[in-house]
Amino acid sequence: MPVKQRLSVTVDRGLLAAGHAAVSQGRAENLSAWVNEALRRQTESDRRLAALDRAIGEYEAEHGVITEDEMEEATRRLRASAIVIRPSPKRRTAAGARRRGVA
Repeated sequence: MPVKQRLSVTVDRGLLAAGHAAVSQGRAENLSAWVNEALRRQTESDRRLAALDRAIGEYEAEHGVITEDEMEEATRRLRASAIVIRPSPKRRTAAGARRRGVA
């Protein structure tokens, strides 16, 4: 088990309330565990973002800077090939109304 170290921090009131709620709902063993998990996730996120930044930098060094036009085209292609797994809000509303016998 990793060695733990005590610390004192000041946090936003809402975040503290969220931590206490997680503990009271059984989603965390205690507030320290909840904070520790949040710090672990942030550390992992920072590590991944740094790796992505390096990869993009290496790509751009070899192929040139990725332009806005290239990003927009990639977004269009991805959206065109996406599989929709939820109906649109209009269709969802109409289907729900039919189930309720309203439509």
